[in-house]
Amino acid sequence: MTAVEAAAPAMGTAPACEVLGLPRATLDRRRRPPTSTPTPRPAPPRALDLGERQTVLETLHSERFLDAAPAQVHATLLDEGTYLCSPRTMYRLLETAGEIKERRNQARRPQYAAPELLATRPNEVWSWDITKLLGPAKWTYFYLYVILDIFSRYVVGWMLAPRETAVLAERLIAETCAKHAIPPGQLTIHADRGGPMRSKPVALLLADLGVTKTHGRPHVSNDNPFSEAQFRTLKYSPQFPERFGSLEDGRAFGQAFFRWYNHEHRHSGLGFLTPAVVHVGQAATVRAQRQQVLAAAYTTHPERFVNGRPQPADLPTAVWINPPVKKPTRQDAPGTPIVTGVDLQHAPIARSSELSTTPIIELGATLISSPLVSQCH
Repeated sequence: MTAVEAAAPAMGTAPACEVLGLPRATLDRRRRPPTSTPTPRPAPPRALDLGERQTVLETLHSERFLDAAPAQVHATLLDEGTYLCSPRTMYRLLETAGEIKERRNQARRPQYAAPELLATRPNEVWSWDITKLLGPAKWTYFYLYVILDIFSRYVVGWMLAPRETAVLAERLIAETCAKHAIPPGQLTIHADRGGPMRSKPVALLLADLGVTKTHGRPHVSNDNPFSEAQFRTLKYSPQFPERFGSLEDGRAFGQAFFRWYNHEHRHSGLGFLTPAVVHVGQAATVRAQRQQVLAAAYTTHPERFVNGRPQPADLPTAVWINPPVKKPTRQDAPGTPIVTGVDLQHAPIARSSELSTTPIIELGATLISSPLVSQCH
């Protein structure tokens, strides 16, 4: 409005409104001063007076009708020879009083917001969870604790134990952070709302380590997708047995499986690189080598590549848990877009220091050991 008033003397009112996207009628209406104070709407002659309204509300608030719907109240009073008003009028009076809701004394469940986590490099966001493995007999289980880096899908720590406790989880997280030298303020650990995940020992440990903790919403498995996907890969592997004969049997299987998962399993979400290659920063080097092989093949037989020069799969640059919903760009006038935060695209992370030919270092993600478990019983 101010911009139109400022531009109108120089270019005219109609062109100024057209350029700035303001309807001419809106400008004229706001220029006219108010004629008079609007008179209040008169009450209909059939409306209930203040005393009758208060009587209806007191009846609805009484202990007898506190948990009854207005239609039931109306029918009950009719059977007793009393008519106060129609059920629709009862609803209007309750709406005016701000009481159109569940009027019984029931628990109010809190509204949980979906966690939104972004990882642009390894050791920035970890996800952890616990799954059951069948033991040698019916109703016997072993509990597998797994901590996963969501950017590289690298299993940074795991443990197999006979029970699910907060003390075991605390020991595993502490030793994993120490082994990977996680500085305070760098890492976020995400989990669901299981007992060990929300326990006081784990919360105090993460606070001491300077690690931020987040939790998914109750009964929403999609809020912890990377751990759930990793457990599916584990349990659908051809070598996964129907039952484990003992704790040592499960640990031996875990040693072999997680070694394969970290160093041999080529993940589709990583451009078919292994988690270890991405985690130690060798992804760019491996992709460059693939590019050289594809370039040589194209030079030898270009006619076999009908879609042009082949390119290796792209490297991951940003990994989300529940990415923000992208909303359309808002505009306040033609040709003047307002860019919101979700419209910004994340630029690829440049890692010139990671292009060296240093061999892949084994980080030793396996933290399972007999002393660790025995001390936590």
